[in-house]
Amino acid sequence: MRGVVLEGSFTVTGREDTARRPEHYEIEKVVHLAGDIWTFHARIQYGEHDVTAPIPVRLIWADDTPMVSLTDISIPGLGEGFTSRVVFFRDHYSGMWWHGETGGNMFGQIHR
Repeated sequence: MRGVVLEGSFTVTGREDTARRPEHYEIEKVVHLAGDIWTFHARIQYGEHDVTAPIPVRLIWADDTPMVSLTDISIPGLGEGFTSRVVFFRDHYSGMWWHGETGGNMFGQIHR
């Protein structure tokens, strides 16, 4: 995955408004470190946040479908306690996210 954009939405569980909030991830490149650990070099945009950072992730395969797994990591410029499970299939992504006790769903399309 190099030079792609993930364009989609996220929700926040427990909020009275069920609005989808836009999210945008520009993946410059993904680099294999060791074993199942990879680094996504990404620009992350959601809400009022706009951060570019290397994000270390665990990449797990279910047959031909990759899943990114983060557990309580720190992202420079965004804070600590990020957890997510995101699967990628064809030109879509979908998953769950948490930042501390707040969480929700995320989903969208992958543009090459």
